[in-house]
Amino acid sequence: MFQYFPAAVARTLTSLAVVSLAATGFTATAVAAPTHYPLTISNCGQSVTFTKPPEKAVSIGQGMTEILLSLGLADKMVGTAVWVGPVLPDYAEANKAIKRLADNDPSFESVVGQEPDLVAAEFEWHVGTQGSVGKREQFAGLGINTYVSPADCVAKLNADGGDGVRKELFTMDLIYQEIGELAQIFDIQDRGDALVAKLKTREAEAVASLRGSAQNMPIAFWFSSKEVQGDAFIAGKNSAPAYILKMLGAKNVVTTEEEWPLVGWETIAQANPAVIVIATMDRRRYAADDPQVKIGFLEKDAVTSQLDAVKNRHFVLMDAQSMNPTIRTIEGIEILAAGIKSFGSAK
Repeated sequence: MFQYFPAAVARTLTSLAVVSLAATGFTATAVAAPTHYPLTISNCGQSVTFTKPPEKAVSIGQGMTEILLSLGLADKMVGTAVWVGPVLPDYAEANKAIKRLADNDPSFESVVGQEPDLVAAEFEWHVGTQGSVGKREQFAGLGINTYVSPADCVAKLNADGGDGVRKELFTMDLIYQEIGELAQIFDIQDRGDALVAKLKTREAEAVASLRGSAQNMPIAFWFSSKEVQGDAFIAGKNSAPAYILKMLGAKNVVTTEEEWPLVGWETIAQANPAVIVIATMDRRRYAADDPQVKIGFLEKDAVTSQLDAVKNRHFVLMDAQSMNPTIRTIEGIEILAAGIKSFGSAK
C-alpha cells in the first residue's frame, strides 16, 4: 500500500522547451507556409483581424502564458497574470523578465497600461462577455486584439460565471488548435507544428505504457473544496481530467456536465474510486488547496476512510495545471499512468 508522489512534477515537463526548433531537437520535414496578413481568425464567436504579428502581448491565465513561452515568444510578452503555481521549469528564467501584473485577476487598467496589441486569455471569465478583467469590446475599442483559448468556449457554456458547463468531452485537439492559431498569428508555424508533434508523441507513449491495465478503473480527480469537510470540486464528465481517463481507459466517478461540480463525499462513496487524483498548487484560497490537508481529511473522515482508494493509499498528486485544459494535460496522462503502474507493481 502506498501513494504516488511524483518526485518533482515539474521535471517531467522539461521536454516541452520549444524556444527554438534547434533547442528542442525538433526537425521540420517541411517548411510551413508563412502567414499572409491581414489574417482574420474566428475565435470564440468573434472575428479577429491581425495586420501584422503582435509585438506586445499580455497573457491572462497560466496555461496561456505557458503556451506562448513554449512557442518561444517570451520576447513578445509584456505582462502575465493569473498564476496557480510555478511556471514550467524550462521557462523560469525567461518568465522572470516578463512583468507579472497580478497573481490573480489583473485590473483592466494594468493590462492596457502595458500598451499591448494582443491580450490572450485562457478563460472567458477573464476576457469575455462577463469578463472580470474586461470585455473583448472594451479592448477592441482601444485597438487591442484579443484571443481566448478555444478549449474554454468550444461546446462550453460560461454564462453562469463559474467554471462553466462543457457539453462535449474536451480533447487535446482544442489545445492543438490553439497552438496552431497562435503560431499563425505570430507567423511561427514551424514552431507550432513541432510543439504539437512533440505533445502527440508523449501522449501516445504514456497511453501505451499502461497496456490497458486501467480499463474501467473508477477514478476521482479532486481539485479542492471550499470547506475541508464540505463538498468537493470533482472533475466533471467532459473535463480535461475526463479526457485523461478516457485515454487511459479508466472511468470517471462523476456524470455531470459541469466542469468542476461540487459533489458530496457520500455520492462519491457510491462510486468507490480505486484511485483519487489530488491537485497540488501554490494557491491557498481554500484550506483544501493544500494536498496534505486533503489527504488528512480522506484518512480521518468516517465516509472517505472506507473508500478503496483511501484504504490502499492510492493517491496520485498532480499539479493543478495538469487538470486544466492546457499543454500540461499531457503531463496529467503521464503522471496518472505512472501512478497506476506503481500501484500495480506493489500488489
